[in-house]
Amino acid sequence: MIKARLRKHFPPSRESAAFTLDVNFEAGPGVCVLFGPSGSGKTVTLDCIAGFAKPAEGRVELDGTVLFDGAKGVNLPPQERRCGYVFQNYALFPHMTLRQNLEFAAERLPRLERHRRVSEMLERFRLTDVAGRRPAELSGGQKQRCSIARALIAQPRVILLDEPARGLDQALRMELYNTLRQVRQAFGTPVVLVTHDLDECFELGDEMVVVHEGVVAQHGTPRSVLQQPANLEVARLLGLFNLLPVEVKALDPSRNSSRLAYGEFELAGPYLPGRLLGDRVSLYVRPEQLQAMPRDGKLASNQIVATLERAAERAETVRLEFAGGIAVVLQRSEYERHKHSRDWVIGVPEQYVRVI
Repeated sequence: MIKARLRKHFPPSRESAAFTLDVNFEAGPGVCVLFGPSGSGKTVTLDCIAGFAKPAEGRVELDGTVLFDGAKGVNLPPQERRCGYVFQNYALFPHMTLRQNLEFAAERLPRLERHRRVSEMLERFRLTDVAGRRPAELSGGQKQRCSIARALIAQPRVILLDEPARGLDQALRMELYNTLRQVRQAFGTPVVLVTHDLDECFELGDEMVVVHEGVVAQHGTPRSVLQQPANLEVARLLGLFNLLPVEVKALDPSRNSSRLAYGEFELAGPYLPGRLLGDRVSLYVRPEQLQAMPRDGKLASNQIVATLERAAERAETVRLEFAGGIAVVLQRSEYERHKHSRDWVIGVPEQYVRVI
């Protein structure tokens, strides 16, 4: 279990605005993902946990051991915290071979134990055949696996990974994900991982901490965050939703129903607890949850009219982008039958009518 309460201020300079990190979260066993845009404070949070940066105030506790406590003057140096850190650029020593990099990380172990651990890591991470090469002679995937092996070799209490898939192609990315799943299963070491890739959250994360502008905007499982964003800003950060401005026109708790106005169109949905008539809110719905068909005749309930502006083709689907910022994902075969249509009807299934 890791508990982190951190506050650190960066004053403004000639070329940057002031920034304050003020986060508070706990993470249990498994993989905790710090998700957010670049500049939100994710890497600084890792650095404060590892001891490479000192918060102005707060407390970091790992498995009952206090690593930092601003009020009590506790600030263990990085080498005493037993945090394995995997940097964005791998940070392998360029003048050392892969084996020597691992030996250096294990230098505190007795000689025979060090040799055994290095050989074990080389074999486990499929690096034995390249153990004599220097980092410049390794592929991106090999360097990434070496960096993870080096972080694990001294048996850390937590692994910290800063955007580990950055710069990797799809094949190497999937290989990395498999490696990290194996690490979690074989070693049981808790992992705190920084990313701004939502797919990575779902591939690896047991917990997800959404960080925005230096604060924790939401904390939960990746699935719970996706199903119920805490606020409009989190929904925007996820980048998966249509966000449509609507007005609450009717509420009936006895019938579990509501009616929303989107421009001239009306949408029926479930009752909206905590909302009042006249509230202006945002409907959030994923593109794949919407329906779309060419306009032909009278509108049915929960349908709106929109003009198609662009069709972006993907491997199996087509993303249709309409005026008003509405996107719908269709199967390619369905789109092919109607691809010459410009005026479309978009259906919003009642069960997906949710607001922020």
